[in-house]
Amino acid sequence: MVSYVLRRVLATLPVMGIVALFVFSLLYIAPGDPAAVIAGDQASPADVERIRQSLGLDRPFLVQFGTWFWGILHGDLGTSIFTSLPVAALIAQRIEPTLSLMAITLVLTIVIAVPLGVVAAWKAGSWVDRTIMAFAVFAFSLPVFVVGYLLAYVFALELEWFPVQGYTPLAQGFWPWLANLILPAVALGGVYIALIARITRASMLEVLQQDYIRTARAKGLGQRSILFVHALKNAAVPIVTVIGIGIALLIGGAVVTESVFAIPGLGRLTVDAILRRDYPVIQGIVLMFSFLYTLVNLVVDLTYTLIDPRIRY
Repeated sequence: MVSYVLRRVLATLPVMGIVALFVFSLLYIAPGDPAAVIAGDQASPADVERIRQSLGLDRPFLVQFGTWFWGILHGDLGTSIFTSLPVAALIAQRIEPTLSLMAITLVLTIVIAVPLGVVAAWKAGSWVDRTIMAFAVFAFSLPVFVVGYLLAYVFALELEWFPVQGYTPLAQGFWPWLANLILPAVALGGVYIALIARITRASMLEVLQQDYIRTARAKGLGQRSILFVHALKNAAVPIVTVIGIGIALLIGGAVVTESVFAIPGLGRLTVDAILRRDYPVIQGIVLMFSFLYTLVNLVVDLTYTLIDPRIRY
């Protein structure tokens, strides 16, 4: 087990190196000259060249990448072009709302989607199954921003059950913190719930046809025990896989959701940085999200061994 964990951890290092190279290349792939953008429309060629030299953009690509990567290894993600603040500090200021939104969405999704998928498989072919799958198709087809605006209009403006927008730090109270995140989490989790529910149903249908399930029924075990203890445990590998893959949906959806509900998280910071072409901030955020996604995939791989000890790579 220990050797497997070490191999998986070491395997993520070259992945992160490739990701870092791609993230740094965004500076060259994106259209426009960052120095010209910073200088403004009225700047002379000499001003643009001076800014380019101050940013180190006149040096060879590999030299720039080496300097940038060396700084990352020491915890330095660079400095924002427009605010002159360290990128790491800007991310630290905005990371709590985003992680809070993703955590609540993940918990809400698992609590709703997995039981829905189990019930749909149990009642396969019935009106219950068709209703759940129809909901899954409907939820999967709706854009996040449409669901967000509808929820804000109904539950915030009309019913006044939740705040319309904004974010309250957890340090100021649990309920104010949660109240600001319920509607964004529901809006963000709709697609995720649909995806996990469908995968859970498909995986459970396959497991429920196995001989040991029929044996468990013949022994007189209760339906709840058969579904949630015997069947769900053996159907869990595909479910865990899609939960890990779906983290990418949360990361991408957080950008839109935070814009709809005016949450001052990394999504809003990303949008502002893109509009300003603040490349150091964009690079730092993309690198952080890439590291987070790689870490989630590592956790998923390690979870396989807990679910099924026979799995070894």
